Amino acid sequence: MKILVIQGPNLNLLGHRDPRIYGPLTLDQIHENMRLFAQQNNITLEFFQSNFEGEMIDKLQECVGGEYDGVLINPAAYSHTSIALADTIMACGVPVVEVHISNIFAREDFRQKSYTGAVCAGVITGFGAYGYHIGLISLIQIISEVQAFKAQNQQANSESK
Repeated sequence: MKILVIQGPNLNLLGHRDPRIYGPLTLDQIHENMRLFAQQNNITLEFFQSNFEGEMIDKLQECVGGEYDGVLINPAAYSHTSIALADTIMACGVPVVEVHISNIFAREDFRQKSYTGAVCAGVITGFGAYGYHIGLISLIQIISEVQAFKAQNQQANSESK
C-alpha cells in the first residue's frame, strides 16, 4: 500500500509557528512518527510539502495514474479557499482524508468552512499532531475496504464468465 502525504502552506514552519495552536513538533518530527508507524504496517509513505496551490494540485494529479492507493492531506489555509484543490481531490480517483492540527471549528469563522474537506472521505481536526496518526489509520481502513470490494467484484465477474 502506497500513501501520499501532502502538506500545505506554512506547515514547514511547524515547531516555530504559534505552538499554542499547532503544537511543538516540527513537520519532520511528525513525518518521522508517521514513517515509523507505516514501516510497522508494511506501508510506503511519500511526503510532499508546498506553499503553492498549483504544486499541490500537480502532485494530487499524479494519483490519477494509479501510483498511490490514497492521500492524507493537510491543505492548511487552502482548505478554506481552494475550489481548484477540491476539484482535484474529487478527480484524483483514490480515497483522500483531510487532517488539521487545530480544531478548525473552534477558530475564526472563515476557517470553519472546508471546501476540500467536503469532498474528502473524512476530516480529522483538532487532535494536534496525533491527528495525522488517526488520519493514517482511517485512510488505511478505507483503502483496505476499497481493495476488498474491488477483489470481490473481480472474483464475481470471473465466476460469471
